Amino acid sequence: MGSVYRHELSSAFTGLTAYVFSAFLLLFGGIYTMAYNISMRLANFELVLQSISFLFIIIIPVVTMRTLAEERHQKTEQLLYALPLTMTQVVVGKYLALVTQFLLPVAILGLYPLALKLFGQVPMEAAYAALTGFFFLGAALLAIGLFISSVTESQSVAAGLCFVVMLLNYFLESLAELVPGTAAASLAAFGAIVILVGFGIYSMTKNAVFSAVLTMLALAGNLLVYAWRASVFEGLFASVIRELSLFSRFYTFVTGVFDWTAVVYDLTVIALFLVLTVEAMEKRRWSE
Repeated sequence: MGSVYRHELSSAFTGLTAYVFSAFLLLFGGIYTMAYNISMRLANFELVLQSISFLFIIIIPVVTMRTLAEERHQKTEQLLYALPLTMTQVVVGKYLALVTQFLLPVAILGLYPLALKLFGQVPMEAAYAALTGFFFLGAALLAIGLFISSVTESQSVAAGLCFVVMLLNYFLESLAELVPGTAAASLAAFGAIVILVGFGIYSMTKNAVFSAVLTMLALAGNLLVYAWRASVFEGLFASVIRELSLFSRFYTFVTGVFDWTAVVYDLTVIALFLVLTVEAMEKRRWSE
């Protein structure tokens, strides 16, 4: 795992990827710090982090698109399979290299509140709580981007899919407000998701019977609950969407609250998508 980590980190810093990644975050961090903390004379550095969080929509696809998709495109993926390492070690090594690239600008952003404190009172606890939430948000999004990169051999396709996923997640809370709150609407929405998940399971397992049975059981379960107490579904889909948003959980940190549930959720997302990435790599390994 260490060799994969060092190789990925060396590649990132030998080229321009890591530098552009850091420069992009720090540039906008500086712009918003000047706008909020200097021009408007606001002491809250967490507002800067909230404002630049939209950058993840752009930089996560750019940074992650080549991580595994390029290996497959250039036919160097077989070298990964030949290493005396498990796929888990390979994936974790690549992921830690991505997180290290992200940690560098975050560490530099951590100096901003200290610099601002030289000129006035800054709520340091709130600033660093928001910075912690910002880091975990980025780490979770990197795990999602890594998984997307593992399911395609085209960097452009990986970047495009990742951009759409990041964009949807960013606006997920706003989209939840547009979802009808009726029980029937929630039932229909959950049914559509169950079917999509069923197709996803089939694409990974290639077992039509297993996928169909799971899908039918899930649909039947939804219908039974709806028949028993339809009121359970009222506004349920919108609530679930709102809770799934990584960005909305980060905004809790911006209010000055260190939300441990958000940290646990981010860690869960990281673990889930790393496992999915390993499974995608293993599936491709044995299918070739």
